[in-house]
Amino acid sequence: MQDMKANTFSHAITPDVLSAYVQKVYAWMVGGLIITSLTALGVSSSPEILAAVFGTPLRWVVMLGPLAMVWILASRVDNMKPSTAAGMFIGFSALIGVSLSSIFVVYELGSIFQVFLIAAGMYGTAAVYGFVTKRDLTGMGSFLFMGLIGIILASVVNIFMNSGALDWAISLIGVAIFTGLTAYDMQRIKDQAIVMYAGNELATKRSILSALSLYLNFINLFLFLLRMLGSRR
Repeated sequence: MQDMKANTFSHAITPDVLSAYVQKVYAWMVGGLIITSLTALGVSSSPEILAAVFGTPLRWVVMLGPLAMVWILASRVDNMKPSTAAGMFIGFSALIGVSLSSIFVVYELGSIFQVFLIAAGMYGTAAVYGFVTKRDLTGMGSFLFMGLIGIILASVVNIFMNSGALDWAISLIGVAIFTGLTAYDMQRIKDQAIVMYAGNELATKRSILSALSLYLNFINLFLFLLRMLGSRR
């Protein structure tokens, strides 16, 4: 269902059904962002916890744990209980918060807040566009995915090159890609609203998976903007 073209089921999705589903998705997404923010602030305020996380093998759990959880959610969510999917999403959000705690050490707090507002504005604009546009954004998804693979490879190369210019270019392209993915995912989520007719359990699980996509778009957009615009300590 996730790969179906925009507006395929528009005749079957009433405004009330669409509104209810989108509200479910954004409730999970915002909840995840709140958990991430509070966890990041809490960990960053404790030098002991920072040392325990980033100065021990525990850092591998923080780095690799979220990747494993994303894969499990994406591939197994329909076979899970809603409570299991919810627990995994909450745990994922908390682990991301632990990993992001380091930005409060590297960047000034005021700068982080300013970039967060910029990211929220760009994200909101893209999400609204994806929701209201009549243009089919399906083809754009494949193009953006290829671009995502490209910046991942470029980032690996830049580990060895350590080029400031390349890093800035990667960040700029990353901002464009995740802004585009936000619009694409928002349109795709409109089609998924039909799961509301399949029962509350499936709707809840799919809303969590959709929230995960939007959550990742926002986090990555924010991080790329922070690399470009953030003021380091």
